[in-house]
Amino acid sequence: MKFTELALNEQLLEAISHMGFVTATPIQQLAIPKVLENKDLIACAQTGTGKTAAFILPILNKLTGKEDLSIDTLIIVPTRELAIQIEQEIQGLSYFVSVGSKAIYGGGSGKDWDEQKEALTEGMDIIVATPGKLLSHIQQGYVDFSKVKHLVLDEADKMLDMGFADDLVTIISKLPKERQTLMFSATMPTKIRELAKKILKDPEEITLSISKPAAGVKQLVYLTYDNQKIPLIKDILKERTEYTSIIIFTSSKSKVNEIVHALRKNGFPSQGVSSNLDQEQREEILRGFRSKRIRIIVATDVMSRGIDIKEINLVINYDTPFDAEDYVHRVGRTARANTKGEAITLVNEKDMRKLAQIQRLIEAEIPQVALPDELGAGPEYIVQAKPGKKKPFKRKFNNSKPKTS
Repeated sequence: MKFTELALNEQLLEAISHMGFVTATPIQQLAIPKVLENKDLIACAQTGTGKTAAFILPILNKLTGKEDLSIDTLIIVPTRELAIQIEQEIQGLSYFVSVGSKAIYGGGSGKDWDEQKEALTEGMDIIVATPGKLLSHIQQGYVDFSKVKHLVLDEADKMLDMGFADDLVTIISKLPKERQTLMFSATMPTKIRELAKKILKDPEEITLSISKPAAGVKQLVYLTYDNQKIPLIKDILKERTEYTSIIIFTSSKSKVNEIVHALRKNGFPSQGVSSNLDQEQREEILRGFRSKRIRIIVATDVMSRGIDIKEINLVINYDTPFDAEDYVHRVGRTARANTKGEAITLVNEKDMRKLAQIQRLIEAEIPQVALPDELGAGPEYIVQAKPGKKKPFKRKFNNSKPKTS
């Protein structure tokens, strides 16, 4: 379906065309008409399916011609990276529409606070905010949400995982009861269902490809011991010199600098991104990555849902994600919007069960690749059964210890 078939106004269609988009993604095709009809919506869609535009476009359509400066739309997201990403997308899509937006998030300076306060007191069409920082402003007593018509919770599952449930309840209590509420989530666990019952009214429901990487992602697994990981990554990067955008994910921010140091030592310039950096430092690295000045970034999971950079060629999971859902979000950084990409996961002997959980979640077996001969063999794929369950599952893939130097 083309965007011209979705009852959007001419200004928005011109902006969409200007950005080079012609065909709507499935989530956009299903969600946009329902949002335009003012229905509450709960939508489950994986990362990289175009869900941001699925709620931004119909809201911008409604805001076209709005004359007052009141806050019309509140979009709540788990991370500042995602807040920045969504505001940038709003700016792009509203190029031919007179709509203002402001991102509210922590980690900035006193000047940032003052600018956020000004937007919240004097009015702004769309506010995109993280829960904690928004609540800090609300507690000061100057935030007026009395005219909010649209509430959007994006990455709702992640917000609950990060412990924002109470903050969300407090914020939502400050909003008019008569409003349109849209909830977008990559997964739909029980706690999301319970929250939806509390804040949505007779919602329409859309479920697309729950917790599965995009079809364009080529997924591979290497079984490795920890001391083989850097030499393996060196080998992987040497074979992919044509790749211009590479993200390496690690589960611990303490490892970010270690990996960056090892990559640089082996001749691969790279930059690390974690919560140890201040906001300006992180944004500067991301600007360099977007412009291709920086080829490789090493990041923690906080980045997996908050970075919107097209044409990422390769995602490497240095550590197997602790949660199977996080695997989907990490892998979702590549092959966005129907492009192709590659995702490689390094699994040590302690993470076999995590790999099994990932494969059960995505309902697919990820192909395993043998290590280069010079690295020796890696561990065997063995998943211990829980007490009282079936026998341990064991696949003989590599059956000897790695060579020692």
